[in-house]
Amino acid sequence: MKANMLHHVSLPVSDLQRSIAFYSDILCLKKIERPAFDFEGAWYEIGEGQLHLIVDEGMPDQPERVIDSRGKHFALRVEDYEETAEWLKKHKVEIVEKPDSKSGFAQIFCCDPDGHIIELHVVQT
Repeated sequence: MKANMLHHVSLPVSDLQRSIAFYSDILCLKKIERPAFDFEGAWYEIGEGQLHLIVDEGMPDQPERVIDSRGKHFALRVEDYEETAEWLKKHKVEIVEKPDSKSGFAQIFCCDPDGHIIELHVVQT
């Protein structure tokens, strides 16, 4: 077997409209058409990949939001570290900054409304 790309990441969400507001308005992702499944959700295009949000009615509406950079997360590469950090702060998103990470990426971590951890990073030069 040889995988040649990551096609999509799927996340369960408790409140679709709240999640759409976060991913569309805060993270500025491009919402795309989704097949007419018999359950609620939303799809986003991220480069050649996708993010799929799927409503899970069993999820708690007020999840614990702990920004743990070593916890389960997915990462998005962004163009500008400072601009991204300021944008998130302006929109009152709690963040953890790691501008000098040993990973080789200047990193910003945040949580979505359901507590999913998101890394936003730029390649350090």
